[in-house]
Amino acid sequence: MSRAVAIAGVALSELGTAGDRSPYDLIAHASRRALDDAGLTAADVDGLASTGQGMLAPVEVADYLGLRPTWLDSTSVGGAAWEVMASHAADAIAAGHVDVVLLTYGSTARSDLRRGLRGAGIAWGARGPMQWEAPYGHTLISKYAMAARRHMHQYGTTIEQLAEVAVSARMNAALNPEAFYRDPITIDDVLGGPMIADPFTKLHCCIRSDGAAAVVLVGADRARDLPRDPVWILGSAETTSHMLTSQWDDLTVGPAAVSGPLAFQRAGVRPDDIDVAAIYDAFTYMALLTVEDLGFCAKGEGGPFVESGALRLGGALPTNPDGGGLSACHPGQRGLFLLAEAARQLRGDCGPRQVPGATLACVSATGGWFCSSGTMILGRGAP
Repeated sequence: MSRAVAIAGVALSELGTAGDRSPYDLIAHASRRALDDAGLTAADVDGLASTGQGMLAPVEVADYLGLRPTWLDSTSVGGAAWEVMASHAADAIAAGHVDVVLLTYGSTARSDLRRGLRGAGIAWGARGPMQWEAPYGHTLISKYAMAARRHMHQYGTTIEQLAEVAVSARMNAALNPEAFYRDPITIDDVLGGPMIADPFTKLHCCIRSDGAAAVVLVGADRARDLPRDPVWILGSAETTSHMLTSQWDDLTVGPAAVSGPLAFQRAGVRPDDIDVAAIYDAFTYMALLTVEDLGFCAKGEGGPFVESGALRLGGALPTNPDGGGLSACHPGQRGLFLLAEAARQLRGDCGPRQVPGATLACVSATGGWFCSSGTMILGRGAP
């Protein structure tokens, strides 16, 4: 058995600061909204993917939501987890193992940090392979900063070009009433901020926010009976390349250079066909490098490409029209929010930030320190 798979419903919880609400409350809120959007109920859900909560994420989330799924996933590959799990879910639906899969994630990362809760910050252990790098004090941000410096050295990428990624994200966010930060910023604002890890100042780094997202996947036979026009999954791919930064063959080539071409091949489309992109932007360099790796510009030309305003609404490749992780929201593993924004764009639901006539979207997320990647091609028309 094989059938096409569609996104039937998407939703977010309230974003920003959750106050006293728990991550489970946010997850429940987004999940109810997504199921309502799809014209379904919790009783229709027979598959669940979730991560980030407790020791047994999908079990705990299923229990909280009152679900008893017969298919589960909780893949842990960092920020790319949601594109990887969505791909797994699509395969399960296509094979007939499951009919309706709910992907849901939420976090109160910002509120936890502000309350000083233990574990709210990003910390990495020193077991397994990490024991060989931990003594040198590498932080997550410093790994990305070091890779950015290599790109700057090798290709002449400038700090102003990297800063443009943040400026473009904020310009897009200005049209999104749900975005956490909407006030405009300039290149000078980015360059003049407090240094976090050379060359990254504060605005080169993603924000910290609370929030939840949910996406509902169904097979083609179910999609035809639902109230909203489906967004079809046309192709997907995933990969991992290294664990330690010292194992990374080339700091100017990320794992999307593998997952991207595979996803495009499986979808039967090319980068030139894409109308809108949703790309993980935990740091400005992550977005710039991923644009190159996906083939939207040649290797080493990411700097001039973003400098041209390509990532802005109205640009050559409108990217993260919601404002991305740099301005809209970043509650942790943002990959599910990428899928939600891409689906909304293809359904024409985005109001003033809508990309006109969008029919094809590329969604690509990165995990760890360019350790993993998941890429999906979504389309408005039936496959």
